[in-house]
Parts: sequence; structure tokens; C-alpha cells
Amino acid sequence: MDYKDAGVDVTRGYKAVELIKKHTKSTFDQNVLGDLGSFGGFYSIAGNGMKEPVLVAGTDGVGTKLKYAFVMDKHDTIGIDCVAMCVNDVVCQGARPLLFLDYFAVGRLYPEVAEKVVSGVAEGCRQAGCALIGGETAEMPGFYTDGEYDLAGFSVGIVDKAKIINGSSIEPGDVLVGLGSTGVHSNGYSLVRKLFGEDKATLEQYDETLGSTVAEALLQPTRIYVKTILNLIERFDIKGIAHITGGGFIENIPRIFPKGIGCEIDCKSFDAPPVFKLLRFKSGLDDAKLYNTFNMGIGMVLCVKPQDAEAVRAAAERLGEKAYIIGKTVAGEGVKL
Repeated sequence: MDYKDAGVDVTRGYKAVELIKKHTKSTFDQNVLGDLGSFGGFYSIAGNGMKEPVLVAGTDGVGTKLKYAFVMDKHDTIGIDCVAMCVNDVVCQGARPLLFLDYFAVGRLYPEVAEKVVSGVAEGCRQAGCALIGGETAEMPGFYTDGEYDLAGFSVGIVDKAKIINGSSIEPGDVLVGLGSTGVHSNGYSLVRKLFGEDKATLEQYDETLGSTVAEALLQPTRIYVKTILNLIERFDIKGIAHITGGGFIENIPRIFPKGIGCEIDCKSFDAPPVFKLLRFKSGLDDAKLYNTFNMGIGMVLCVKPQDAEAVRAAAERLGEKAYIIGKTVAGEGVKL
């Protein structure tokens, strides 16, 4: 018995690497050293013009949203989600994402599927302006079901120490600007799958309220806000930035506040994608639980001075975002809807 008899065919791995090389190279910039295939990825941080450069790292996965990629046999956008979940976190500190690494684990490796997944990762990196300098493909027979995989990623960004955004200057009376989401993004899918199921025929049905099939709405990639945020922090004093992921508004927004600061959110101040109305109807949940599970239409929240709020909102819209003034900070703790 050899390795192939045990379920691992290294020739499939070689083919997968060859197929994905063109996608990774499309993300390279002048700071990438070497080529894909080494034991490590090289990225130079020389000449960044910073007095005290600080590296900011983030890691995350796609979660059970992957189940819908499996059911629908659609693998070309799930990589965008993987990148988004990492780089959107990194940019919250004011850091510019430099590089990305992915981890792709399967029960049986199908090179063509791996290529589609990595093509999405590469697209996410292009949207974020970072380089995909390497990764890992692991074939693990008997561990994952045939036809399924897991996908996770790791990103590193850089920021000058004096320009780190940490929320320390936030005070009562500051204003919260929300950037619209494309949908559910990549959180809450354990509940989503319970509500919508995993039947392909049902997911393929067109829903007039969604303006798409159910599957298209649920597989809408997570929006990557990096270039917008980097543009805004160069022009405005952004006091704090919260990426609205698992835990929704309730858990994520307070993470940027100093002790003794809370906020009030006007839930009618922004338009949510139609999928959230359907989630509300199917789940029967009240606002407290919905806003503690989903992003409810806002993927990123920026805290700014009152006098800057409208200018920041308008600038974000000019950069292609749906942007809203959604609330304000107050003395106290937590989030009041």
C-alpha cells in the first residue's frame, strides 16, 4: 500500500499548484520576493516611509457559509469571503494589508475546484490591494467528506505607530457612520442554514423579494472595505472602526469604545438588503437578537467627530459605498437600538 492507496494523490496536488499559480501572480507587487512553491513567502517592507512601522495580523475562516458553496457547486467567490474576513479586521486599526496566505483543506483534492477557490482568494486580494504570497493545500482523506473542504486565511498589514486607530479618543457625542453590507457576509450561517435549509432545488428558486435566487443572495461575497477605509483615514480623523461580523452590532461596536462609552443606533437610518427582512420573518427574532447575530445591512462602522460626519459619509459614497449616519456615542455602556 502506498500514499495514493491511502487516499492522497500527490500528482493532484502538483496539478492544483500549477493551476493556481496564474491567480496568485496576478496579486504580486514589487515587494513580493521569490515565487510560489518555496517553503515560505517573502515580502519586503523596506521603503515604506514610516517612522515606526507596526505589523498588524489577522486570521479567520469562512465558516458554514461553505455549505452553500458545496450544495450549489459554486466555488469562485467563497475565497473573496475568506480574504474579506481577515483584511477588513486588519484595516480597522488603520493598517494597510500587505500580504495574504490561505489554508485549503479537503478530503479528496479536485484541482479544478481548488483553482476556482483560489481564483476567488486572488480576486479578494486584488480588491484589498494585497499580495497572495503563498498558502497550504492539505488533502486529508477520511477527515473531510468527499466534495467538501475548509478554507481559512491569514493577513498581515502595516501602519505607522503614531497612526494606529484604537478608539482611545472616542468620547460622548461622536457620530457613527455605517458602510452598507452586500448581505449576510460570512457570519450567522449556522442559523441561516436552519432557516433556509440546504435543498438545491429550493435554493435555486427565484425570490421576488430578494430580486435573485435564494442561493445568489446567500452566496453574495462579503464586501471588502479596505481601499475605502484607507482613503478616508488619509483625509479625516477617524477615531475608531468596527468590522460588523459575528456578534453583530451588539458585540462588535463596543469593542472600539473606551470604558464608560456606549452608543445609540437608529435602526431606521439605513437601508438593509432584502435578505434581512426574510431572515427576520423566518426566524421570528426581535431586534436585540437579530442585531446580535447578523450585520443587518451595515458591514463597517466608523466613529468620527460630529463636524466631520456628513463629509465622511459623502466621501464614502463617492468611493462607491452606501453610507449612512446611523447613531452617536453616549456616556454609559453597550448598544441601545
